[in-house]
Amino acid sequence: MVDKSSQSQDREKYYITTAIDYVNAAPHIGHAYEKVAADVLARHNRIRGREVFFLTGVDEHGSKVQKSAEAAGKTPQLFCDEMALKFQSAWKALDISYDYFIRTSEERHGRVTQIIFARARDKGDIYKAKYLGLYCEGCEDFKRERDLDANGLCPNHKVPPKQIEEENYFFALNKYKPILKEWLVNNPQAVQPESRRNEVLKQLDDPELGDFSVSRSRSSLTWGIPVPDEPDQVIYVWVDALINYITGIGFEEYVTGAQNGAGQFAKFWPANLHLIGKDIVKFHSIYWPAILMAADLPVPQMIYGHGFLTVEGQKISKSLGNVIDPVALCEKYGADAVRFFLFAGTPFDQDGDFSREQLVKKVNAELANNLGNLLNRTLNLVVKNCDGKVPNAEADHNLREIANSIHPVIDEHMHKLEFAKAIEAIFALVDQANKYIADERPWTLFKEGKQKEGEKVLFTALEVLRRSALSIYPFTPSLAAAIWHQLGYAEVISVVGEVGEEKHFETIPVGQSVRNEGPVFRRIEEAVVE
Repeated sequence: MVDKSSQSQDREKYYITTAIDYVNAAPHIGHAYEKVAADVLARHNRIRGREVFFLTGVDEHGSKVQKSAEAAGKTPQLFCDEMALKFQSAWKALDISYDYFIRTSEERHGRVTQIIFARARDKGDIYKAKYLGLYCEGCEDFKRERDLDANGLCPNHKVPPKQIEEENYFFALNKYKPILKEWLVNNPQAVQPESRRNEVLKQLDDPELGDFSVSRSRSSLTWGIPVPDEPDQVIYVWVDALINYITGIGFEEYVTGAQNGAGQFAKFWPANLHLIGKDIVKFHSIYWPAILMAADLPVPQMIYGHGFLTVEGQKISKSLGNVIDPVALCEKYGADAVRFFLFAGTPFDQDGDFSREQLVKKVNAELANNLGNLLNRTLNLVVKNCDGKVPNAEADHNLREIANSIHPVIDEHMHKLEFAKAIEAIFALVDQANKYIADERPWTLFKEGKQKEGEKVLFTALEVLRRSALSIYPFTPSLAAAIWHQLGYAEVISVVGEVGEEKHFETIPVGQSVRNEGPVFRRIEEAVVE
């Protein structure tokens, strides 16, 4: 068991956020990758008794969204309303249990963004100056010439940036660079994995990284949040977007003293984890902490930049025709199969690949053949030989010790966002249980009249299944709930965490009636792939 005394007291609350997605295009499997990862962590912490707040949402301002709305012949707000529903539908299909879905076009968010902007401006950390620079609309970011490829194109969007000259507001980043560096040196966990942290430290040593523009002229951008007391200026979309993390947890209620939600910000901020893609680490690890410092607010505890997801070895791209709709994917294979496959192979800090063929092989092998068959044959034997009830026995000592040792290993892997290793540990226990049954042959023991010996084997298998359901629940919530139900529990597995992680070390109640209702996960037939 994890020693709680060795962990920070704020582990009892857990605030996790994802990056918010631009609504200029529909959600695809790449967007889903991050959102499912955050959901896995949210469920993992909930079932261990922690109070969790999980925030996700969409980024609705900026020139990209404005142009997409114009191309669709719609107002930006109507366009955003329709696109936000698409993202919410996708996350519902994937069984993502967020607590709040934020939209940056919310009036509340506009007010919070203006409060933070005004705080920094009043402090002298935001000032007005003329600017001439190269701006990539795809990145919604200014580029240096050395950031471009050999053809003078943005390496991400393969288009030349536009040269823009405006009088804008700037943020005094140079003032905060030494403070940010000290923060990262003294708090190694603040930016992870280590390779991303090293990148950020290197960027902070770059003399070309300095004060940056935090507004645009309304003549060039109309779809955004106005600068306080200066409506001809619009707040830079990245500043606007980053502030969603405090809007969604009730910052406005906190500063105004409103009754409903004032305590939420005080309880959950700073965030335990900002989960983001590796391409936006600079914004979250340099710009965002500096803005928070300027606003006299605590910085997040950890920023984690995960790898990208490719499809059949290729970058996700409309031009390649490999954009995968997560809703259609769930309709074909089921949410549990998709969720499980996304994290069962590639380490989360590295780029992963999505393949339908590999999905079918992996989920059939592990969820259907391995875990599913362990449940099926155990329950069949319990019904046949124990009157359908959990026998009065004790678990095999060796297997119980293995289970006890694996549980904290899983917990540690999850804490480090090592999802593939956590899944590997879960199935190491399932493998041990399958081997144990094969070796002990309980069907033979019952035939030979060795009732107690046979009951011990079945009780041990039931206990491993109970542990496995709790451990795999964050990855495959519906499958885990089905196993939990068939093991005979009246409660739903998602509320088990209300009694804390000690539940993992209890045992399945003797005499509890199981529900042998058939396979909990059916094999995906090859015909479905075609």
